[in-house]
Amino acid sequence: MGLTSAARVRRTLSGEEPDRVPWFLLVTLHGARELGLSIREYFSKPEHVVEGQLRMRARYRHDCLYGFFFAALEAQAFGSDVLWFDDGPPNAGRPVASSHEQILGLAPPRVADHRGLCDVLVALEGMKRAAAGEVPVIGVIMSPFSLPIMQLGFERYLDVLLEHREAFLHLMRVNEEFCVEWGNAQLAAGADVLVYFDPVASSTITPRALYVETGFEVARRTLARLKGPVATHFASGRCLGVLDDVLKTGTPAIGVGSLEDLAAVKAACAGRATVVGNLNGIEMRHWSDAEAEAAVRAAIAQGAPGGRFVLSDQHGEIPFQVPERVLMAVSDAVHRFGRYPIEQSPPSP
Repeated sequence: MGLTSAARVRRTLSGEEPDRVPWFLLVTLHGARELGLSIREYFSKPEHVVEGQLRMRARYRHDCLYGFFFAALEAQAFGSDVLWFDDGPPNAGRPVASSHEQILGLAPPRVADHRGLCDVLVALEGMKRAAAGEVPVIGVIMSPFSLPIMQLGFERYLDVLLEHREAFLHLMRVNEEFCVEWGNAQLAAGADVLVYFDPVASSTITPRALYVETGFEVARRTLARLKGPVATHFASGRCLGVLDDVLKTGTPAIGVGSLEDLAAVKAACAGRATVVGNLNGIEMRHWSDAEAEAAVRAAIAQGAPGGRFVLSDQHGEIPFQVPERVLMAVSDAVHRFGRYPIEQSPPSP
């Protein structure tokens, strides 16, 4: 009999080769379709999300339960509204601050005062009970350094980051306090690990010198105050250029985008962190079964030897448009080709 998902992941994180490559299917919206609900109806009750996650795992045989609802919840806690869509994740609406004076007036919201955040905690509690110690439960926090994209809008945040240091530093203080409370609440509710989404830290967006001065210090302070393990994810952005800095925060795992050389990231992380990634969720929408198998085998060949590798997508969220047929093909390929010892060469094209 094989390992439980929790044991498989623990062994991977420790640098040992488990029985099979763990794989995290980070579906947030497919549960709505499974339950015959609209996306808005699905997220209206935490029990729906728990049931959706359990059904997805029963079908696709992956190694986690994912407690993430949608990122706009955090912006909503600060006063933004949520824009709903029929075929994709909800997004943040109007900015919560449009002037430097308004930024300086922001204060961290209390998690207990926001129904949507509390629903996430209830869902995590339900997943933890259902997991019974055999499946890792994942919680999610937006980095204080990246949350302002939703709080202010992209252009205004870049202006604040580059030109208005007083407003930037105040915003980071506010966001750090919120992030720490929110992350620790999720850990207390049942999350075994948090994912710290930090796309603005990626070298795709921020030059390394600026990151080291800003986002790195934010991450270092924030992760030190969180009471559990915290993986860092760049939501498809490139990370190799800042990887040495990011690892100094103590993060035990790195989410890798599909534009990165997976083998190069694995080599750079050797002995220091587990690599998570990096199937292309956008291309996945159109994969044939053979293409799904080839992508899985290539990622496993590059990342899996020696352990410290979890197969997942590149973004931290599978698009709603990815058909169930493709997800099943990925699952079948992981279970067929992901057993240790791993074949050292990728499949022929």
